[in-house]
Amino acid sequence: MSEQVAELAAGAALVGGPGTTLSEDEVRGFVRAQLDAADLDGKSVCLVIPDGTRSSPLPLLLDAVCSALTGRVTKLTAVVALGTHVAMSEAALAHHLGYEERGLAATYPGLSVLNHEWWKPETFVELGEISAGRVEELSGGLLAVAAKVSLNRVVVEHDVALVVGPVFPHEVVGFSGGNKYFFPGIAGQEIIDLTHWVGALITSAEIIGTLAVTPVRALIDEAAAMIPAQKLALCVVAKSGSYDLHAASFGDSRAAWAAAAQVAAQTHVRYLDAPVRRVVSLIPEKYEDIWTAAKGFYKLEPVVADGGEVILYAPHVREISVVHQEIYEIGYHCRDYFVGQWDRFAGVHWGVLAHSTHLRGAGTWNPVDGEHCRVDVTLCTGIDEARVRKANLGYLDPAGFDLAAYEDDPDTMVVPNAGETLFRLR
Repeated sequence: MSEQVAELAAGAALVGGPGTTLSEDEVRGFVRAQLDAADLDGKSVCLVIPDGTRSSPLPLLLDAVCSALTGRVTKLTAVVALGTHVAMSEAALAHHLGYEERGLAATYPGLSVLNHEWWKPETFVELGEISAGRVEELSGGLLAVAAKVSLNRVVVEHDVALVVGPVFPHEVVGFSGGNKYFFPGIAGQEIIDLTHWVGALITSAEIIGTLAVTPVRALIDEAAAMIPAQKLALCVVAKSGSYDLHAASFGDSRAAWAAAAQVAAQTHVRYLDAPVRRVVSLIPEKYEDIWTAAKGFYKLEPVVADGGEVILYAPHVREISVVHQEIYEIGYHCRDYFVGQWDRFAGVHWGVLAHSTHLRGAGTWNPVDGEHCRVDVTLCTGIDEARVRKANLGYLDPAGFDLAAYEDDPDTMVVPNAGETLFRLR
C-alpha cells in the first residue's frame, strides 16, 4: 500500500526532508513559488487550518500564504478545523494565528477567521451520501451502513479550499493531514461517526502510523471527492515540540498529504528493540482535556508489554471531555466490549465509542469472563478520583507524583511532550 502513497506523492512539490530543518526564508520562498504558479487569480480561497492541538509554525505559514494571495484573490477566509473540539476563544485564536500584538486586520489584511461551528446545524451543507455498499467496499467489509456527507458551507461557498497544516501519525486514519482537515475537521456528525468507528474496528494500535491509503483514508477521500471547490494543500512536517519544519509539500490535497506523510513516517516514528513495562507520558498543555491528551496513550500503546501500564501525567487537565460528556457514562473499554454488546451501545455517537476504545487499547470481552484489557491506563491529572474510576481508568494523585523516581526506574520510559511521536517495536 505504501507504493500507492509514493505514487500519489509524485504529484506534489516538496522542500526539505527527514534530516532537514528549513529556514523561514526557505519556507516563504517555497510557499510563494507554489502559490504564484497556481491558478488562483480572481478566485475566492478558503484556508482550512488546525486548532491549537496541532504543532506547527502556523503564523509563519499564514503570513506566507496571505502575502502570496492578497491582491490576487477576491476573498480570503480561514476556518479552524475543530472537528468536535471546543471552540477557540478570540484570545486563543489571536495567539494561535499570531495576530495578538497587531490585530487581525493589520497582520493579515483582508483575511476573515472563523471557528468551525459544528454545534450549529446551519453550519453545514449536504454534499451527498456514501452508500452502504461503497462503505462496505472501502472498509474491507468491516461496516456496511450508508452515511450522509455534510461539510461546513464556507468551503462550498469558495472556489478553492486550501488546507494548511501538519501531518502526524494518527490513531484513526494512519497519518493525519490532507483531506482529513475536511473530514472530520469541518464535517457533519454522520461521516465523523462512520470514519472513526471504522478506525476503531481496525484498532488504533493496528492503524496508527500506517503509511498507506488506509480504509479510513479511502472513506475520507471518497467524501472529499464530493466537494465542489478545488482542493489544494500546503502540508508540513513539524519538529515535535517546536515550530521548526522538516519539510513542506504543496499540491492537490491527496498528493501533498502523501508527500508529507512519507517524511513524517521517518521523523515521527521511533522504534524500540523490546517492550517496556511502564510508560509515563508527560502531556503538554496544548491538550486541554483527556479527549485530546489521549494521544499520549495512542502513540505509546504499541511498545508497552502485556500487563504493563501507561500513565498520563497532565495535572493541568480537569475534564475528560468538555464537549462529549457521554464518556463519563459509558467509560473507557476495549473494542470487543462494545461490539459484543452492540444493542446497548449502537445509539451512542460512534465517534465517542471510538475514542473510548482508542484510549483503553487492545483487549477482549465475552459475557462469561467479562473484559480483559492488555494494558492498564492511569490518569494523573486534575480530574478527581471518583470521576476517573467511574470512567474505568486508574488514578494517581498528582500531588504525590514523583517524576524523578519514575525516571530512575529501569522498567519505566518517561516520554516528554507526548502525543505527536509514535513509538513502535522493531
